[in-house]
Amino acid sequence: MEQQTYASHSRLVLGFHGILFLMIFSFLIGSVMNLINSAKENLYSASLLVLLSIIVLLLSYYVRAFALKAQDRAIKAEESLRYFILTGKSLPVEVTIRQIIGLRFASDDEFVGLVRKAIEEKLSEKDIKKTIKNWKADNYRV
Repeated sequence: MEQQTYASHSRLVLGFHGILFLMIFSFLIGSVMNLINSAKENLYSASLLVLLSIIVLLLSYYVRAFALKAQDRAIKAEESLRYFILTGKSLPVEVTIRQIIGLRFASDDEFVGLVRKAIEEKLSEKDIKKTIKNWKADNYRV
């Protein structure tokens, strides 16, 4: 596996982010077109297909959103523990979850200083990642 950096840390899963999205979108468009062109006796089943396509679209969105929320909570716990180990103090409450997610890539040497800088300068997750000099890979998040 290649060295992870700011430029290479984001990950797209072709099957989920590409193929599945296109299939669901095609299903939605096709079911709406079927509903528009359906005869009166097929209106009920055509409308159920539209409903099903909307359900699949919402389900795929929420499956991803809930998994990311759980990962964010785990990252917050991990980085809070790391801050405590490095400083003997609790992670400041001023640090937002988005900042914590960006800070997880910082090495231990620059982590505490970046926490302080993130609070003082109200850095975004993206800005924090760009500031990191010694990148610590996170290969488990997708």
